[in-house]
Amino acid sequence: MIRATVAYRPRSTRSLAMSEGGSASFSACADFADIERLQVERTAYHEPVLVEEIVALYDGHSSGVFVDATLGGGGHSARLLATYPTLRLIGIDRDPEARAQAATVLAPFGDRVRIVAATFGDIVDVVQAAREWIADAPVVGVLMDLGVSSHQLDAGERGFSFRADAPLDMRMDPTLGLTAAEYIATADIHEFTRLLRENGEDRFAGAIARSIVKSLPQTTGELSAAVERVVPMAVRRKGHVATRAFQALRIAVNDEMGQLAAGLDGALEVLDTSGILSVISYHSGEDRTVKSTFQRWATGGCTCPQALGCVCGAVAVATVDRASSQLATANEITLNPRARSARLRIARKVAA
Repeated sequence: MIRATVAYRPRSTRSLAMSEGGSASFSACADFADIERLQVERTAYHEPVLVEEIVALYDGHSSGVFVDATLGGGGHSARLLATYPTLRLIGIDRDPEARAQAATVLAPFGDRVRIVAATFGDIVDVVQAAREWIADAPVVGVLMDLGVSSHQLDAGERGFSFRADAPLDMRMDPTLGLTAAEYIATADIHEFTRLLRENGEDRFAGAIARSIVKSLPQTTGELSAAVERVVPMAVRRKGHVATRAFQALRIAVNDEMGQLAAGLDGALEVLDTSGILSVISYHSGEDRTVKSTFQRWATGGCTCPQALGCVCGAVAVATVDRASSQLATANEITLNPRARSARLRIARKVAA
């Protein structure tokens, strides 16, 4: 059982409360059996991507605290904790179902784990609230595995997917904020059109936005129908016609891009020097934000012409691994098709 949790409040409150609970130990003689069980439990909920690549990053950086800022079912974290016995974990997730699953999966690691009810945009507050537990241990790593989990998509009643007709909710935390249906009812048509274009709808973005706002869908089926009415069959792309509309709404309802911007800068702030930030993104908008942020860190924000060299005194705050993003292997994609769209970018904090 996880010893402590932190109750989430909106970021504007700037406060987090911690409560104590029980504990559990992790026996070295049970490693193989426990790891096998953890594998079964995590894949039943959600199969994490690029696990081997993430675990390899911390060879030599495994003594300290790791922050899994998108804990989900605990798949990445379970592998890291099992591989590196001196690593401790702060796991953050706003989805109560994910936190419950992760608590089960990570229970064998006992008081090496803290699970927090928050968003990754709150990472600075979360780490500050856990400072007594962290003590002098360095924060050696932060992981952000962005987007929606397999479990959230498969749980039809959550309204994330067109696979089942259900109330149009889409909230990662179903206790806070507007549902997708409520968001549509208050949406500005021009802003909604822009949102659809940013998520890949170009030619029909305006027509789709108008159809959705006019019909005020209350269920996933009604949302799909609103999109299908205005996109001719002859020009539909491969896949479901409403995929991008669902994605755009989910991102807006959960303020995913705002959370990402805050979370990236917050992650850099909490990391110790030489700490590693790894970010897995699944669509171009997320990846552009991560790439541009990493570039800003690597150049210190310098905008001087390359031919003249830097004369503005900018100081780099991070180095960036690889010139381009890292992709899943062909073997992993075969085993887990969701990994096909995953892109991993890595930054390492340097002394300013």
